[in-house]
Amino acid sequence: MSEETVHVPLGARAYDVRIGAGLVVEAGAHVAPLLGGRKKVFVLTDETVAGLHLPTLRAGLAEAGIGMEALALPAGEATKSWRELERAVEWLIAEKVERRDLVVAFGGGVIGDLAGFAAAILRRGVRFVQIPTTLLAQVDSSVGGKTGINSPLGKNLVGAFHQPALVLADTALLGTLTARDFLAGYGEVQKYGLLGDEGFFTWLEANGPALAAGDMDLRIEAVRRSVRMKADIVVRDETEQGDRALLNLGHTFCHALEAATGYSDRLLHGEGVAIGCALAFELSARLGLCAQEAPSRVRAHLKDMGMKCDLRDIPGDLPSAGALVDLMAQDKKVVDGQLRFVLARGIGEAFVTADVPRDAVLGVMADGLAGRG
Repeated sequence: MSEETVHVPLGARAYDVRIGAGLVVEAGAHVAPLLGGRKKVFVLTDETVAGLHLPTLRAGLAEAGIGMEALALPAGEATKSWRELERAVEWLIAEKVERRDLVVAFGGGVIGDLAGFAAAILRRGVRFVQIPTTLLAQVDSSVGGKTGINSPLGKNLVGAFHQPALVLADTALLGTLTARDFLAGYGEVQKYGLLGDEGFFTWLEANGPALAAGDMDLRIEAVRRSVRMKADIVVRDETEQGDRALLNLGHTFCHALEAATGYSDRLLHGEGVAIGCALAFELSARLGLCAQEAPSRVRAHLKDMGMKCDLRDIPGDLPSAGALVDLMAQDKKVVDGQLRFVLARGIGEAFVTADVPRDAVLGVMADGLAGRG
């Protein structure tokens, strides 16, 4: 089985994303060149990942003579909060972490976002390494330097751009995910094909079920292609002034649905992205931007993967269509009071626009809610 490397060329802040099975076992060899002779790293993780994988990371670092101190925070989206951020930063200060030390984010997107933000603000910037343990984090949140926490008023409203020094995406760790968590991550994988590469989406239609069933070579290839696409977009637009907004395909709908379900396990982020992508293509078709075959194809693939693809797939009550659209207005993608949507002219042809009539969005949401029967 191969190890793949995607380079993210950002000048002085360039870094590699290494992808393959068994990278945590070899973590010491990968991290040592960044330490300048230092013999310790500082790991932020969550209690679930700590129980499953922390001994492996400790042993992998020890192979290169590197020790570690670790803080395990509670698992779950609620950890992306002021309280847990303060706890993490104060722990790093108590451990006497200096600017040339290395913080390691060892977990899914929540830990990656929080640990990266802690590293960004500690001493005005400490280097950190991402070791993402979920599919969603490996293909999305660990790459590109977005870090942050949630506010009670909305998701990811507090944060900073802070690029990692290295990303180790160990695909062997994906074997410990539940089927639901793996498929939630896949919601971000299929997004890459939908936004900019129809060939990749076609590849996923052919290989997605085997990939989900555990084929390691297919998993490595899916992660590599996703990371390559994200890296290319980040290099063009690091701080989301233009092209990077394409990565938000499905997210305007998703964030409203997450808020409506209380950021709970009723709806995982990647599930919301998948439903959001289907809704974005449905909206695009209704606006005459793409053929109706496009949203049908999106939903058919998600159903083939056994994933949520409609509002009716979300358990429990949802607010009215109007209330859901109002929740979208709190999104970070509002510019000068106008909500920007990522829409599509077809599979692989996404674009950003603010020219979307509220009535059209209301209609898509109302019909989706009506379908919940």
